Amino acid sequence: MPVAPTEGGAVSYGVPFMVGAGLVYEIIAAACSSPQTAEINASTRSDTLMKWVHVGLVQSAAFIVVASMIDRKHAPAIIAGGASAAAIMYASYLHANAAGLASSEPGTEGQDEGEPWMMRKAS
Repeated sequence: MPVAPTEGGAVSYGVPFMVGAGLVYEIIAAACSSPQTAEINASTRSDTLMKWVHVGLVQSAAFIVVASMIDRKHAPAIIAGGASAAAIMYASYLHANAAGLASSEPGTEGQDEGEPWMMRKAS
């Protein structure tokens, strides 16, 4: 049985491709960062945080293009969904970065004594 049957019995692989790729990206992103993290640490890591937002957008665009080529019938919906999500997330990170740079609150970077892998010795 086809994974994603379409009209006329043809098989569409675009949706399963996007689900598989999207799941990996979402899980990794959820484990690593968020706009909140970007805002909290913008004062010390703005350039690095935004670099990775840009890298993620380029990677996302590549997957959207491939999925659109695989599933041409649904390409408009694939592109619309990808473009909408990209615009929303980019706006979220731009806002987080600007708010973090404007804030005088301390971030979470560099608050530990010593290197992160070093444990304090018992007294």
